[in-house]
Amino acid sequence: MTNKLLGIDLGTSTLKIYKKGSEIVFDEKNVIAVENKKKVIAFGDEAYDMLEKAPKSIQVSYPVKNGVIADIANMETLIDCSLKQVLKGSLRAGYILVAVPTDITEVEKKAFYDLIMNSKAKVKGVGIVEKPIAAALGAGLDITCANGVMTVDIGADTTEISIMSLGGIVISKLIPIGGSKLDESIKLYVKKKYNLLIGDKTAEVIKKQLANAYETTDESIEVYGRNVVTGLPSKMEISAEMVHEAIIEYINSIIDAIKMILERTPPEISSDIIDSGIYLTGGSASIKNLDKLISKETELQVNVCNNPADAVINGLGAIIEDSNLKTLTTIVTSSTNSMNRRLR
Repeated sequence: MTNKLLGIDLGTSTLKIYKKGSEIVFDEKNVIAVENKKKVIAFGDEAYDMLEKAPKSIQVSYPVKNGVIADIANMETLIDCSLKQVLKGSLRAGYILVAVPTDITEVEKKAFYDLIMNSKAKVKGVGIVEKPIAAALGAGLDITCANGVMTVDIGADTTEISIMSLGGIVISKLIPIGGSKLDESIKLYVKKKYNLLIGDKTAEVIKKQLANAYETTDESIEVYGRNVVTGLPSKMEISAEMVHEAIIEYINSIIDAIKMILERTPPEISSDIIDSGIYLTGGSASIKNLDKLISKETELQVNVCNNPADAVINGLGAIIEDSNLKTLTTIVTSSTNSMNRRLR
């Protein structure tokens, strides 16, 4: 394999790139700022800093929504900028592995392939890796054997619940609930209870500092926003108890989806899951005591993997670095546009 083999986790919130032999070389917000729909002003973290602050002439947006590409043109531009930075301006790469959700249409999956092949990078082929497989590998799990493994990947816009065995996915379900839904719920709750309008960034800060899935604490923080009654800037103290009330409905929906998958799991795999438990990955897996609540509701051991937000990109890295895992990738070559199961 070429030393320029790359892995890309095209998340709703964050874009991450892994380079063979160099580990994660790009980890920034999946955001782009475009002026007058033509000129790129910024991308990544720099563009994120402009979010909710830019003038009308500058459009700041996330090109990925609900785990799929919603804005092809801006996503292509963002990929070009990111690859140029990673490849130090050469835009020459070997194969690029892309993690994609399992429970999406073939058209949506093809959009990931087209995105890379239509970029300015000279790519030999695009490898498609299903996200649950990448997340499990990133969590350090062996999914190539006959033992069943269960992962719950809680991303920004979606949660993907999967059962895997023998290198493939037995059952998987993608639900439209993730960290951004929790942020939105916090925003609406603060507005309804305190007449205070806060931004997405503030809601995310509140979630990271105060969110607790299992119990409430006496913690609180001061936040700033606009009073919807007076229209004036205002500050308010937000409690952990309020945050718990705001997010618990969505968390319970995730747990209900987990139970539904467990009900459909073959009995022999169920016995494996009883032994090994459920593995949580994704950025929102770090919510305090989320593992404790899921364990209580399912009566199963729940494990939060190390660096859950990086599980998918580290899983792609595992495939890139270990040739024995290449069969977990479907490669589409630019010359034949055909699917095969090998990294050449």
